[in-house]
Amino acid sequence: MTARTSDIEKAADVLRAGGLVAFPTETVYGLGANAEDPAAVARVFEVKGRPPSHPLIVHLGGAELLGDWVEDVPATARLLAERFWPGPLTLVLRRGRRVPLDATGGLQTVAVRVPDHPVALALLAAFGGGVAAPSANLFGSVSPTTANHVRAELGDAVDFVLDGGPCQVGVESTIVDATGEIPSILRPGGVTHEDLEAALGRPLAVHATSRVRVPGQHPSHYAPRARVVLVEPEKVIAEAELAQELGHQVGVFLPSSFADAPVKAHAVVALPASMAAYARGLYGFLRELDQRGCDLIVASLPVEEGLGLAIANRLRRAAGPRPTE
Repeated sequence: MTARTSDIEKAADVLRAGGLVAFPTETVYGLGANAEDPAAVARVFEVKGRPPSHPLIVHLGGAELLGDWVEDVPATARLLAERFWPGPLTLVLRRGRRVPLDATGGLQTVAVRVPDHPVALALLAAFGGGVAAPSANLFGSVSPTTANHVRAELGDAVDFVLDGGPCQVGVESTIVDATGEIPSILRPGGVTHEDLEAALGRPLAVHATSRVRVPGQHPSHYAPRARVVLVEPEKVIAEAELAQELGHQVGVFLPSSFADAPVKAHAVVALPASMAAYARGLYGFLRELDQRGCDLIVASLPVEEGLGLAIANRLRRAAGPRPTE
């Protein structure tokens, strides 16, 4: 789905005026503001209920613009940008003067990426600047992968929603710390660990926590209203049926290897065998079980390779302790 030129121009005008625009990327919908406008950036944090210490990702229209927004571009970062941009890869680099500290959570580093979506790229070209954007949802909740998800959750708090259809990757970008000589993965995402290692020709560490604050590292994140419980794949059905007997309205993420097994539960999502299809549908599945009235979701972690690593990361965060726990 492509947006009308008039809608893209309207969205660009809203950004120039200091407004907020929800726009599609290949990963999830972003809640965008002019990255150079501290007041607009502050509204992003306000609308999301996001702590101001959590940095935003600055979206650029092309890899050739990277030098305008960061202090220096190490050879490794340049290689990764050339290989994976446009695409679901975010690079953490030294902040350039053009980026206000409001967008970086007060850090001297900035997270930047070039999205691989025709509507996002058209918006960035029409706007002519950087767009600071986290996911277009309330802080800690399930990320939106359609324009309707944004409208349902944020409503009139967003000045304009630019509809570009459903997101094709479905999980957020991979974040790589490229500030030092040895890069590392701070958040797994749409570019796989294996692809990054192949591009660099060296092993790459994946850190559960890091010295650099980046999006998606809060213990509870990407979470539905229902509580998420993770068990081994072979225990999903038994755990779900026990919880149902105890009075819960149970939703089940049924692994593809058990696709034909009967399950006594309130709602069942039969997971696709393809990790790409699973990633694309993950947040929609979580939203569906919330909408069907589930108060508990029983799931298992996929094999943590390829996109399975990103899916497992999101499920662990969704099952993390809530602020009231």
